[in-house]
Amino acid sequence: MNTTKIALVIGANGGIGRETCLALRHHGWQVRALVRQPPADPNQDGLSWIKGDAMQAADVLAASQGASVIVHAVNPPGYRGWETLVLPMLDNTIAAAKANHARIVLPGTVYNYGPDAFPLLREDSPQHPSTRKGEIRVEMERRLADASKHGVRTLILRCGDFIGPHAGNTWFSQGLLKAGSPVKTLSYPGDYAIGHAWAYLPDVAQTIARLLEREQSLRDFDSFNFGGYWLDGQQMLDAVRHATHNPAIAAGRFQWWLTALLAPFMETLRELRKMRYLWQSPVQLDDRKLLAFFDGRPYTTPLEQALHTTLSAIGCVSSQPTAAAHA
Repeated sequence: MNTTKIALVIGANGGIGRETCLALRHHGWQVRALVRQPPADPNQDGLSWIKGDAMQAADVLAASQGASVIVHAVNPPGYRGWETLVLPMLDNTIAAAKANHARIVLPGTVYNYGPDAFPLLREDSPQHPSTRKGEIRVEMERRLADASKHGVRTLILRCGDFIGPHAGNTWFSQGLLKAGSPVKTLSYPGDYAIGHAWAYLPDVAQTIARLLEREQSLRDFDSFNFGGYWLDGQQMLDAVRHATHNPAIAAGRFQWWLTALLAPFMETLRELRKMRYLWQSPVQLDDRKLLAFFDGRPYTTPLEQALHTTLSAIGCVSSQPTAAAHA
């Protein structure tokens, strides 16, 4: 009997996509990585790299043949093109999952929620988003919930802002500090006293893999909140100082006024400004359901180690591990 577990990861060059590929492979899955530009080695990192476009239904369907899991980790780059790209890509994934009786995994976000759901978000909190991007995320989940009634199972793991070695375009690497340079100032986007949710990508990916190992315990449409690290601005500043061994890093402010000046000329900044409300109030993910499912926290990476790995990957510190990384 063939017991090979096959997973297709769409958007495998992105932060969450790449880490989920590695985590699934570690957990014994045969992983296909669908990307527009695969590496020269078609088996790099022990993955089966496939050239394809998530906007092309035929590409997604061909890559998904025989897969029991499809990880939908693809997003338009730089916050651009959500109106025209996001939902068609998801529809292609749903069609492929239906053809293969596969479960879809969607990395969720807090964009779905408006201030009426703050400060503590539960899996069943009302989704009344404040932005068009949030409305699209709500529609994505509505389509997945509808598809689950027709045999397409879905798993959503909802996270805060990402940190990690392949995090790409994130608030941490493009807002709080400048990638490629030693950290001199932390440009915090909100009040330093307000808490914010952060998710370390390798921990998120391992949690996805562990959830999939318990397929029989999952509902046809299931969602979990990933608590991650809950830090206010001062705690983040202290953690970055500790991870870089530099207590002189200054407490700065993100220059929202500058984004207002440049937004008319840059779509990415226009979209970034719409997310400001997420920094004006505490937004915490209630992960009690996840903790109960595993009878404890399924991830244990210390914050300093996670930050040092992230800072090293984006060129802000030496790659030499900190003492905490060996603890």
